[in-house]
Amino acid sequence: MALRSLATRKAIGLGKSVGLGLRGLQTVTLPDLPYDYNALEPAISGEIMQLHHQKHHQAYVTNYNKAVEQLFQALNKVDTSTVVQLQGALKFNGGGHVNHSIFWKNLAPVQEGGGEPPHSSLGWAIDTHFGSLEALIQKMSAEGAALQGSGWVWLGLDTEFKRLVVETTANQDPLVTKAPTLVPLLGIDVWEHAYYLQYKNVKPDYLKNIWNVINWKYASDVYQKECP
Repeated sequence: MALRSLATRKAIGLGKSVGLGLRGLQTVTLPDLPYDYNALEPAISGEIMQLHHQKHHQAYVTNYNKAVEQLFQALNKVDTSTVVQLQGALKFNGGGHVNHSIFWKNLAPVQEGGGEPPHSSLGWAIDTHFGSLEALIQKMSAEGAALQGSGWVWLGLDTEFKRLVVETTANQDPLVTKAPTLVPLLGIDVWEHAYYLQYKNVKPDYLKNIWNVINWKYASDVYQKECP
């Protein structure tokens, strides 16, 4: 059982448990990418992917783990003010890790199916809720381009009503902060660090080209799991 638990933690980017007093709260690790940094070119350059993964995502992991350790210490000392103070760091950096772990799976090289439209039940659901895949792409691209500051644009499944929704979140807020019933199928990072080295300030071009490497198979698998 212990070996299975350890293997599961590694698979989803979780590290060690920080203490028995914090049941279920664990440090996290940076997940490996399932493709080379340059595998998404020309849509996303290898330089951007390497910096995005090794520097930005790693920073969220490092800072979240630091906050978790500090939280454990504060709880042991019954230091309520520090516990409250740490909530922002936990949400921001924990959200950054959660969001980016999904983002890497939402991408795939063209030769491995990136950009191929969904033909499964997700494809039918997209047609039902948005009219067509092209209409969904236009909607998500427009909402992502219009998002002020930093954040994410999401295709999510509302598990309560079994319907697809497009949402945006600010900063590193995960989709679940919008509603506890929302499951992310596809998330696009619209922070400048995701595109600026290649696209400068022309965010719409980034949002146009990223669809060429979207991994609809992953999104379809999540949808099928939630709506069998």
